[in-house]
Amino acid sequence: MSESTTDQLPVVVIGAGPIGLAAAAHLIERDLEPLVLEAGPSAATAVRAWAHVRLFSPWSEVTDPAAEKLLAPTGWARPDGSAYPTGGDWAERYLQPLADVLGDRVRYGVTVTGVARAGRDRIVDAGRDEQPFTVHLATADGHEERITARAVVDASGTWSTPGPAGANGLPALGERAVADHIAYRVPDLRDPSVRARYEGRRTAVVGSGASAFTALASLADLAEGEGGATHAVWVLRRGITGSTYGGGEADQLPARGALGLRAKAAVEAGHASAVTGFRTQAVERDGNRLVLVAEDGRRLDPVDEIIVLTGFRPDLSFLAELRLGLDERLQAATALAPLIDPNVHSCGTVYPHGVKELSHPEKDVYLVGMKSYGRAPTFLAMTGYEQVRSVAAAIAGDQEAAERVELTLPETGVCGGAGLFDTPDTLQDDGDNGGCCAAPATLRIGIGAPPASGT
Repeated sequence: MSESTTDQLPVVVIGAGPIGLAAAAHLIERDLEPLVLEAGPSAATAVRAWAHVRLFSPWSEVTDPAAEKLLAPTGWARPDGSAYPTGGDWAERYLQPLADVLGDRVRYGVTVTGVARAGRDRIVDAGRDEQPFTVHLATADGHEERITARAVVDASGTWSTPGPAGANGLPALGERAVADHIAYRVPDLRDPSVRARYEGRRTAVVGSGASAFTALASLADLAEGEGGATHAVWVLRRGITGSTYGGGEADQLPARGALGLRAKAAVEAGHASAVTGFRTQAVERDGNRLVLVAEDGRRLDPVDEIIVLTGFRPDLSFLAELRLGLDERLQAATALAPLIDPNVHSCGTVYPHGVKELSHPEKDVYLVGMKSYGRAPTFLAMTGYEQVRSVAAAIAGDQEAAERVELTLPETGVCGGAGLFDTPDTLQDDGDNGGCCAAPATLRIGIGAPPASGT
């Protein structure tokens, strides 16, 4: 296929979450035609899964400038910039309206099952960069399709692949067999059917980040409301130190500090008990209850339910025929990984970045948004918006704009979406597992309670 013919093809964007929809807006601004493919039935499917969670980021930090330009002619107006939306607010008041403006450029109920170069598997070198991409799809009714694209922007996030309970990164022995008693996101205890699952029962919470704090605080509230029979067992792979509960009152992000203090209060009030240095190896049945077994042979007293909040990871299976350059630890782009390594960086120390850090050996393929960070838990929404601005410029051939940094992070932004629904509006946000931000930043998507996204 000639270059001029390829240029007439759409840019396929995988995922209609906050970053995928922003990518489409930036592509349109560049006179490029996007085609957004969303596996769910509506925009922001993952965000809707934590609709009851209030973000730690205000409206002013969770909308994209190019997207706002598309929305403006419809009469849309950004909500009060100082207010903090829930995941549900974000989806209904911004993300779905944006998807509606995009119209037929967004397809729902289609799952991407594979991406490759036309006529070239992973091995073939000859003429590779000149070939368009073929994107294989499966529709909700099982029909298969193939779409040809000039470039592929994968903004599918990590929400679909939560981490397991097993300390070695694999499911613990027996974990799959008891899946009906394990939740991998913080449950919404406002739902009576969900509430009944935990009320008056003993629940293990595995994880050490904001999602775990949220779960502990939620279960403690439940215990206080019904007389104390509800109890949480907090399973920590490490010991308890001064930083286990976050920064507390000294935290630069007050909402995150408050959430950690609520978790600490749950332990001190006896609504939760902490088990430290426990690396789960197996989950065994004990009648109708479950027993967690550690690598060192320790066995916890039986529990009724388990909530596993050990982070998320990218699904790379459908990209197997592409030549991606990924860090062997984080599964993030090779050039990006050193900048986001959670052993070194918090979201407040990761500078804005774009196409240079996001490029792969396979030309015109970009992983953006939460997925670009692989297993690192500190992604910022505003950083994601800057990513797709840069990527759209690169696909359009404007290398100068692609390499230019146009994002200035606010002095007091925040990281994520993991606050409790009923926490005051002045609080909120930090995604999950492993915490985030020791310094100012912005929103972390799709992680945390219950988580999360933006995704």
